[in-house]
Amino acid sequence: MTEVRRRIEDRLKTALAPLELDIIDDSAAHAGHAGARAGGESHFTVDIVSEAFAGKSRIARHRLVNNALAEELAGPVHALVIRARAPGE
Repeated sequence: MTEVRRRIEDRLKTALAPLELDIIDDSAAHAGHAGARAGGESHFTVDIVSEAFAGKSRIARHRLVNNALAEELAGPVHALVIRARAPGE
């Protein structure tokens, strides 16, 4: 597991106690594009299921994820795809 991916996982587990969490490094598909870093770890997809999302809109769910990952989004992570669901969705 890469350093940035590990930090993303740790922060989401702490903030949102996910029941399911899948983090994919999509950086290789963006090599040479704006925001791409040598060595990758700049573009990610997060697929997360958490009770914290129950009854919340898509925007509210994304804000929870973005707040948990504020440091990474201000630094090494250029792009983040978020798939946030409540249990049973």
